Amino acid sequence: QVQLVESGGGLVQAGGSLRLSCAASGSIFGASVLGWYRQAPGKQRESVAVIIGGGSANYADSVQGRFTISRDDAKNRVSLQMNSLKPEDTAVYYCRVFRDGANSWGKGTLVTVSS
Repeated sequence: QVQLVESGGGLVQAGGSLRLSCAASGSIFGASVLGWYRQAPGKQRESVAVIIGGGSANYADSVQGRFTISRDDAKNRVSLQMNSLKPEDTAVYYCRVFRDGANSWGKGTLVTVSS
């Protein structure tokens, strides 16, 4: 199991951008799942952007065209570029890595979008 640390959250106005980063303590190469999830107050955690195996990314309908997930295996890092942010994007964002049968989650980073 790898340790994950998210960063890059903060307060931004609607229409703005943020870039989240997830640093892994070990290799993410060969991970079955690399993903970003979020949990808004009073709501369940939901998938935002996920890379399954070595395939392409899958995005939630609500962020399609605005968010982009990327990976840097050399730096053991997963990033989420978020553009055209909306107040409804306000949530704690979590990074997840599933590799070698072990599921790892970070502690999250708070994103607040003001209207």
